[in-house]
Formats: sequence, structure tokens, C-alpha cells
Amino acid sequence: MQKVTMLGTGLIGMFYTMTLHSGRSADRVTVVYSRTAERAEQFAKDWDIPRHTTDLADAINDPETSVVVIGLPNNQHEEAVRLASEAGKAILCTKPLGRNAAEAKRMLDMVEKAGVFHGYLEDLVYTPKTLKALESVQNGALGKVLWARSRETHPGPHSDWFWNKEISGGGAIIDMGCHCIEITRSFIGKDVRPVEVMCWADTQVHPIEAEDSAVGMVRYANGALGQFEVSWTFRGGMDLRDEVSGTEGTIWLNHWMRTGFEMFTSVGQGGYVAEKSEGETGWLFPVGDEVGALGYTPMFTDMLDSIEHGNQPMENFYDGYVVNAIMDAAYKSIESKKWEPVELEDWRGSDDAESGVQVRDYDAEHFLIKEELMPDGRTKLILKEKAGGKIVQKVVE
Repeated sequence: MQKVTMLGTGLIGMFYTMTLHSGRSADRVTVVYSRTAERAEQFAKDWDIPRHTTDLADAINDPETSVVVIGLPNNQHEEAVRLASEAGKAILCTKPLGRNAAEAKRMLDMVEKAGVFHGYLEDLVYTPKTLKALESVQNGALGKVLWARSRETHPGPHSDWFWNKEISGGGAIIDMGCHCIEITRSFIGKDVRPVEVMCWADTQVHPIEAEDSAVGMVRYANGALGQFEVSWTFRGGMDLRDEVSGTEGTIWLNHWMRTGFEMFTSVGQGGYVAEKSEGETGWLFPVGDEVGALGYTPMFTDMLDSIEHGNQPMENFYDGYVVNAIMDAAYKSIESKKWEPVELEDWRGSDDAESGVQVRDYDAEHFLIKEELMPDGRTKLILKEKAGGKIVQKVVE
């Protein structure tokens, strides 16, 4: 059993606490911190938490808790990590790790110097569909991954601080691009170095300083491309989709709006539908188990099991640092309108990346480019002559 200090009582703190208290789990939040006494008291009452406080250091240094979960606005992560590192406690931090790579690197250095457990709470790489897809990719089902695309769009965040560039560090990219970048990075291979980024972003709808829409491409050392699409301008709920394309196959994932549960109602469901749902009448897409579908349940299982067994979790602060470095390059690219290098002061992956065209022999004289069964039952082969390089076709009856 782990006793947990929960920092933050917003939507993410609620989802985290809901997950930790779900089912017959023995893990419990026993201390909660909020910036306001009223919210701290109400949250503690709602979730049966014995102790609440508005003092950050007091919450972190509680003598009974061994794990600190950070669900605070982005500008407060570094201070919380510093205090928790000094307290010698396991630290689980929400995404993004920092507002930029320099901030993330300082936090990584803190936890490693203190020798404390650190987990990066990137829930969307832990969804059941994503975990199954990652297993298939790692088992070779798609061959070499060439391209991975991740899309997250919705009508905008639920709290004011997200919209404040100074507090959050950016707009839709820092809020949701971090999800998409780590998803595509996981499919391509986290040991493959991200090389450069090209990104477009704009403020299309909202009167804010940060971007509310962005599309970016990340080129990796093995030639693979990761693509992210994020927006706070999408109407109709929350759109979470991933696609992965490889030399031997393709995966399509739809996590939220087409999950097999669709409802039409002219009078309303009578309550909450799903996160970022924009209405309660007409066609609705309720979610049976939100914390499971969004990856929170398997994420905390991995984190707490790793703490107890002394293992590294699937996602740690180093992953958060790499994601921040990629986002830094994206923001530079928006300004320069060019490909910008990903600057990683500390790279721990492989420097040997296999890239280029994969060659497959057809016979002694030809390489095989493509094989296709035609409507009339014949098989058409597109071949390349090894000697002269000429492209030819062959039809097999």
C-alpha cells in the first residue's frame, strides 16, 4: 500500500485521485494540497482524504506519505519537484514535465541527484488500445515504422491558467502536443534520436497570446516521421486519434469519439457525458470508464508497481525532458518557418540508426518493388532490374 500526497485539486488531480481510489485498491491519497482552503477542504471531503492543506511544503513533507503526485499548473512543477526531491520521496509528475527543456532538465537533474523514483504521468501512451498497439509494433507486426501521426483536438482547456502563456509555457502545443509527440515517439522507438522539427501554429479563434492550433513534423534519425496535430478550436468534443504506418502494416486508433458507445437523446442524458463533451442532447459519445480509456489506470499500476519492485516505469522524467526539447524546436520552427534541430544536452538512446530503402530480391536479376492481385485474378509485379535499374512489370496469370 502506498500513501500519497496529491498536489492539485483541478480536473487532473480529480482524475488521479479517482484512479488511485478505484476498485479495491489499497493505495490511498492521505494528504491533498490546494491553493485555496475552501477547495482543499471540499476535495478532501469528496474523496475521503484525511488531511488537507494550503501549504505546499507541509503537504510534501507529511511524515506518512511516501509518494508525491504533482497535478499542478506547469509553472509550479519545478518547485514541487525540488521540495519532493529534498524530502526523498517518489515523485510522479503530470505532463508536460516543464515549460521548456531547460526547466525539464533541471527537474531531471534534481531527482537523479537525490536518487528518488521519478515517473512522468503521460497517460495517453498507457491507454489499453495504445499498449496493445505498441506490443504489436514491438513484435514486428508493422515491420519498420515509417510514419506515426497523433491528433488531439477539443474546444479548449477547462482552467484559466492553461490560456496564460507565462504560466503554462505555451498554448495547444505545450498542452496537447506533449501527448502526441510521446505517442509517436513510442511507436517509432524511444531509442531513436529525434533530429529536427518543422511546425506551423497560429491563433485562429481565441483572443490569447499563445497558439490555439498547430501541426508539426518530427524527423527521426532512422528516417521515420512523427506528425502531431493539436487544436483548441475543434467543435464536437474531444478527438483523440493515432495512426501508425510501417513497411508491413498499418494501425488506426480512435480513443474517444468512436469507441462503440453512441447514444442519441432529444432530452439529455441527465448528467456528465465525457470530458470535453460540448452538449447533452443529440448524438453523444459517452465513455464507460474514463480513467481506464484515458490510460490513468494502467499508468498508475505501472508507476506504483515499479516503485514497489524497484524498477523503472515505462515513462520517467527523462522522457519528459526529451518531449520538452522537441516542443522547444517546434516553437523555434514556428518563428523561423524552417526545420529546427532538436537540441538535447543529454541523449541516452542509440546513435546507430538504420535508414534508407529496404531492398527485397525477386529473383537473381530483379528487385521487387510491389506485388498486387488485380480484379481479373492476375498478379502484377513491379520490378527493378539489378543491372541497369530499369523499372519493369511482369504479369502472372
